[in-house]
Amino acid sequence: MLYPSLTDLLKQVNSRYMLVNIIAQRAREIAVKSEESGEPLDKKPVSSAIEEIASGSIQIHHDSDLC
Repeated sequence: MLYPSLTDLLKQVNSRYMLVNIIAQRAREIAVKSEESGEPLDKKPVSSAIEEIASGSIQIHHDSDLC
């Protein structure tokens, strides 16, 4: 079983497609920040982004105008 599960992540973000986009965007931010500072990462950027979403440390704003 993977942690966090997709079900847990979908409690934070109500759309799988939005979830993938948020994870990808945050992972890019983590990778760029690491590269600019020259600091090595302990784990992969995608793993870090997923953990941040699961813990609720990322604020996700749902835009009701989007379908």
